Amino acid sequence: MNLEQHTRIGSGTGFFAALDQSGGSTPKALALYGVNEESYNGDAEMFDQVHAMRARIITSPAFTGERVLGAILFEDTMNRHIDGRETGDYLWSVKGIVPFLKVDKGLADPAEGVQLMKPIPGLDALLARGVEKGMFGTKMRSFITTADKGGIAAVVDQQFELGAQILDAGLVPILEPEVDIHSEQKAAAEEMLRAAIVEHLDAVSADRQVMLKLSIPTEVDFYRVFVEHPKVLRVVALSGGYSRAEADERLAPNHGVIASFSRALTEGLTVEQSDQEFNSVLGTAIGDIYAASST
Repeated sequence: MNLEQHTRIGSGTGFFAALDQSGGSTPKALALYGVNEESYNGDAEMFDQVHAMRARIITSPAFTGERVLGAILFEDTMNRHIDGRETGDYLWSVKGIVPFLKVDKGLADPAEGVQLMKPIPGLDALLARGVEKGMFGTKMRSFITTADKGGIAAVVDQQFELGAQILDAGLVPILEPEVDIHSEQKAAAEEMLRAAIVEHLDAVSADRQVMLKLSIPTEVDFYRVFVEHPKVLRVVALSGGYSRAEADERLAPNHGVIASFSRALTEGLTVEQSDQEFNSVLGTAIGDIYAASST
């Protein structure tokens, strides 16, 4: 493990850029950027287009380690290059930003008020490639829609089981049991989720740490127990469909929790913008998210 990266993630000031839209969410991300489906033919061209978007963000002078601690990458992005360097190497060596890899393959069908992760075939091989390409950690997402104790227990069981496999490979897992921000049972689901995570953290060996990526809680500082937990390296929050302004407003009062935003980060960026305009819009977004993450 890179100790400099570990220290930076554990105690640095800043936030995470989630640049990990996968096959299912890429068309929507491109459409918001102003690249419609008529602009590319098939997955190969689609991924070329989204890599160009991500490379434009990553190489922007506004996107630096001074305010961005980490970046979460889709596997395709990890395997590509930026300015002649592998993406992970560029992020760390040029920008001072710690790279992470999204490893899940999407969500299974709903059951018991949740969506578990689909099976991840070849995970060990993917983790080995991640280590080889300089990834510090990983990220994987589940989804919770109702306060079903059995369903939430299944989500947390799966997250920690795969998290142990990731730790064995020498990477730090970001466990992401997202709670639907539109759920009428959001607060109750968060109560069950917090209790289940605490129970699992108690079983993690003292020499290991995980990270948590959670929906911004209904109750301010609801996840402070994780911020202060010795087995949690960092707690980050997803925007979950909130606009950037609302996500920032809701996040700011939660002490020690930092952003890991995707759509909220890229809000307002378009392919037709000049570099000056693009960098200005991105810089404003980064400044706002950084401020909300610095409480």
